[in-house]
Amino acid sequence: MTDSLLFIEWIRQPWHWAAGGAGIAAVVFLMTWMGRSFGISTSFKDICSLAGADKVNDFFKMDLKEEMWRLLFVLGIIIGSYMTSQWLRSPEPVAISQSTIDYLAGKGIAYPEADANDMGFFPTSFFNFSNLKGILLAIVGGFLVGFGSRYGGGCTSGHAITGLSHLQLPSLLTVVGFFIGGLIMVHFILPFLF
Repeated sequence: MTDSLLFIEWIRQPWHWAAGGAGIAAVVFLMTWMGRSFGISTSFKDICSLAGADKVNDFFKMDLKEEMWRLLFVLGIIIGSYMTSQWLRSPEPVAISQSTIDYLAGKGIAYPEADANDMGFFPTSFFNFSNLKGILLAIVGGFLVGFGSRYGGGCTSGHAITGLSHLQLPSLLTVVGFFIGGLIMVHFILPFLF
């Protein structure tokens, strides 16, 4: 086996969580050093401004030259995600605990059969665009995520990663709200959707 094939096999395997944490810490450090703040939700505002929303509402008026790095960052995420899904995905099913497998089976989601279409462990029977329920979940969920991130002054990555590392009290309160909202969603709302 050639060195390049060995490297691809190595990179396709699941990495220890600490590797991701170290990468995020390095990005936050470098962006703080450069006077920038890490967050993705502002890119939605940037895109709306590029589309002309700044002519309709002053909220979207911004210096796009200063924001170009963020749009390139998002483009890199899209390109990297595509490359990973096409050439670097692991052929192994997602490794999850037996209790989770049993719980999902009780909800009608089979494992590892859910991975048979190379979608990872994504419940495509519920979240897809071939039925009205899937379309409504995508539209309503997308609106709530977009509106919530702008209303909250940032998304989970912006508040939980950058805000907390900069010791900002509003970010701490927002992250506590994220967790409370997540618990309410998982325990009280999501069971009714399935």
